[in-house]
Amino acid sequence: MDQERIYFLALHLVPGVGDILIKQLISYCGSAQEVFRQTRSRLLRIPGIGDVTTNAIINGLSLDQAEKELRRAEKEEVQILCFTDPAYPNRLKSIDDAPSLLYVKGNTNLNHPRTVGIVGTRKATPYGRNCVEELVLGLVKHQVLVISGLAYGIDIHAHKEAIRQGLGTVAVLGSGIDVIYPLAHRETALRMINHGALVTENAFGTQPDAHNFPQRNRIIAGLCDALVVVEAGDKGGALITAEIANTYNRDVFAIPGNIHNPYSLGCNRLIKTNKASLLTSAKDLEYIMNWTEDQAQKTAQLALELGDLSDEERSVLSLMRTKKRSLSIDELAYLTQLPQGNLSSLLLSLEFKNRVVALPGKIFAPR
Repeated sequence: MDQERIYFLALHLVPGVGDILIKQLISYCGSAQEVFRQTRSRLLRIPGIGDVTTNAIINGLSLDQAEKELRRAEKEEVQILCFTDPAYPNRLKSIDDAPSLLYVKGNTNLNHPRTVGIVGTRKATPYGRNCVEELVLGLVKHQVLVISGLAYGIDIHAHKEAIRQGLGTVAVLGSGIDVIYPLAHRETALRMINHGALVTENAFGTQPDAHNFPQRNRIIAGLCDALVVVEAGDKGGALITAEIANTYNRDVFAIPGNIHNPYSLGCNRLIKTNKASLLTSAKDLEYIMNWTEDQAQKTAQLALELGDLSDEERSVLSLMRTKKRSLSIDELAYLTQLPQGNLSSLLLSLEFKNRVVALPGKIFAPR
């Protein structure tokens, strides 16, 4: 059993320790395992750590829970991806409040070249469902990975249409990986395991409580290259997801609707306030995202070029390209949660392979 994964999972299970604090603890101590080896006085010197958290770490109760959780994951064929794993989604690594770990059940690559989130009202109209069908059909040639939240209405229709058109699709859950909500969508969820994946940051058995869904929405937003809001009322989770996607610098689109239809209010307002680009067909998304046939060929060529890289090298390079700017080694160390020694070796290897450029001041840029 992977000891570092147990310790990472144990940190995740310590009450009151959130994603940002986990990354801070690992950054200070060097690894998740080292966090549990620290003295009380050393832990208390770390910013954000108080007596309650220190006591919870020192008593080690979460370690037993973590071992049980990992055994169950192995038995149920669920991957637990830590923030430092090469298979962890690079798109999430680029956001500050990324989940420290993910539970994943399925067979898809979460670092898929192109991802589109489709969200909307739980009370989808025939117009909204038809828009989803036309959009997904238009995206087939780009072989996108469709991401949504398994909810009633637009979400479940997007998942079903992706499966029907042969596209991979990912459902981000607001519950444990073993708690399918709503239960009426269980059959579709099981089909998605073979056509994509179920993803959550919640431990086994977590119930779909209301406070989990805004957290779930940030993962949907973070996993997307583009987010499309199909129908939305004056309030709701789809609008929250769109707001989060904007803060993550994702491209947000909204399908306009009848000004007298209450389920078009949210989309029309997003467009009116310049928080979303107007979308009438997949061609609008193609144009803004620059998903041309030439670009598709370049993407395929890039995949071939990355073939000589290790998983860790590919992960670091993909992260650098996602950020679209030069990064210092300190920034890269924080984003990847890799020790600087290991990171320096990876960057040197990438430099020799002509994938990155070393700039003055320990700054690195992707080629």
